Amino acid sequence: MKKFFKYFGIFILVALVGLVLAVAMRQNRTFDAPYPEIAASTDSAVIAHGKYLFYGPAHCLDCHSSMEDVEKVNAGVEVLPKGGRIWNLPIGIVTVPNITSDKETGIGARSDKDIARALRYGVSHNGRALFDMMPFHNTSDEDLTAILSYLRTLPPSKNPVTTFQPNAIGKVLNAFVFKPVGPDREVPAAVTRDSSALYGEYLATSIANCRGCHSDRDLKTGAYIGPEYAGGFKMPIDGTTDEFMVTCNLTPDPETGRITDWTEEQFIARFRQGKKIKTSHMPWGPFKTFADSDLKAIYRFLKTLKPIKNDTGPVYVKS
Repeated sequence: MKKFFKYFGIFILVALVGLVLAVAMRQNRTFDAPYPEIAASTDSAVIAHGKYLFYGPAHCLDCHSSMEDVEKVNAGVEVLPKGGRIWNLPIGIVTVPNITSDKETGIGARSDKDIARALRYGVSHNGRALFDMMPFHNTSDEDLTAILSYLRTLPPSKNPVTTFQPNAIGKVLNAFVFKPVGPDREVPAAVTRDSSALYGEYLATSIANCRGCHSDRDLKTGAYIGPEYAGGFKMPIDGTTDEFMVTCNLTPDPETGRITDWTEEQFIARFRQGKKIKTSHMPWGPFKTFADSDLKAIYRFLKTLKPIKNDTGPVYVKS
């Protein structure tokens, strides 16, 4: 029996050493993905649309701002996306990169196709998988072109950023679980911009990322684990406490849907009011700039959802 435990202990030790080595060796895995035929335009109308998406519905600044600019972003101020904002997650610390045109610390040295591939397929210029925080996999060619075109007009801002510092859990997931996330449907060349529910669905899923927060997800992997738009996603307030903010149910369930009784006018008015709760993860600053027609489209889309009874409880909870 003693020999059994001895050899069993040796087996476990060897297995652990093997796992540690495998995790270390797989930290820099690379992936292949196609390069979209997307190129920046100098057309003023295209750039203007890109600016609207960038500072408004796509709320790029809500992540790509610096920590000192957070309050400005919350107020709807247009600042440079020089990066540095920190997200403390269960997998480690994610610091959002600089996406100004600086060639050393930003994206000035990246090609249009590199940037388009990162947005659509979640693969960086060096082939590594990006942590899935951006909702642009199904964004139309036209809108990706507009966003990229506006990005190319931004001046450089030197701000070196260390983008990902994984903890032990993050390293294991990075080695064996994380992989690029690409389109889950046929990507349109363009979409008709109007106030219809159809366009609202596009905005909510492929631009504004309403689905990404108002659906329950696994904070370690980003996987969807609950019905879409039914809320219940527990988002850590600052990553250093055990306090979470819970997203609300947006489906038109008569008992548990947060906006079931709202009129279209009330829905628009709420967005115009901006951030009321300081610790809210909702990008109220950028969303204040939404066009009325776009908000109408999203409202009309949400009203078409299947009602899902899901009482998400209090806004703040502790683990």
